Amino acid sequence: MEIIRHSEWADTKLTLHLVSQILGKIKLGLAPQEPQWAHVTLPLTVNGFSTGPLWSGETLFEIDVDVAASVITVQVETATTVIPLTDGKPIKSYYEAMVDALHASGITVTINPKSQEMRDIWWLDRDETPLVYDTSTALKGVRLFQYGVREQAAFLAPLRCRKVKPALFWGTFDVSSLIVYGKSEPFPEDKVIEKAAFDEHMIEFGFWLGDESVDVPTFFILPYPFQYTDLGSERLQPADAYYDAKMSECFLSIENVSRADDIQAFFRTSFDLLSDRLGWEGRAHYFLPLDMPAQPKQEPTDESL
Repeated sequence: MEIIRHSEWADTKLTLHLVSQILGKIKLGLAPQEPQWAHVTLPLTVNGFSTGPLWSGETLFEIDVDVAASVITVQVETATTVIPLTDGKPIKSYYEAMVDALHASGITVTINPKSQEMRDIWWLDRDETPLVYDTSTALKGVRLFQYGVREQAAFLAPLRCRKVKPALFWGTFDVSSLIVYGKSEPFPEDKVIEKAAFDEHMIEFGFWLGDESVDVPTFFILPYPFQYTDLGSERLQPADAYYDAKMSECFLSIENVSRADDIQAFFRTSFDLLSDRLGWEGRAHYFLPLDMPAQPKQEPTDESL
């Protein structure tokens, strides 16, 4: 897997993050609500990400971002609008083009145009700052997201428990998934996002592409309730994985992944460490083998791991 550091594509990454915010906010307004905000995540596609199918009354539509083709496609029933992803275009232009395409097909959606969970505030409907878009680096970033989703899916798929499948969380711009234990634990502060995200025992498995302070893409695992105490890192694998008590998270930098099974070992050892700490019962049932004929083993073609 080719690694692209945050500093190597920060400007193009910002553009995709802002575009994802528009898709996410449209989905927020229309998708049936689910616990832990699962209804607003964006599924990854072969070359980008999408709202997935959405209903507006009796009308079905979908918005897809294809970074390889450098286009955003708004598909409303049989009507298709193609919006180019181009260098120098402001987020206001992308916003207006998507909203106008929906309006032309009779779909009215109202969103809060203020960016969410980003370090800087952007107004999606009015900011005219020229944005950078480079197809090559955008595709490398998407390939990393796909890598993170593939590893999360491989771990979570056979487990017999309640799960939120891996997808793009557009607020924080990471790909994450959840195991939810189902024990009520209301968030202690009156914060809109957190109250819905953190109201039951859960463990989040995530992959993040970095920022100004952490330049290298990183796997992370977060428990809720948060555990701001030293749990030690001795049980974690591989050797470079660690638990940060100040963050209440386990971390594994992609640079420290040297074996094909390192990430799966990180997921399992982190889950065992954190679920022990949270006192989850009945976990052995999660790992009972599925009573199905085994699939042929699919080996990745990437030889870099």
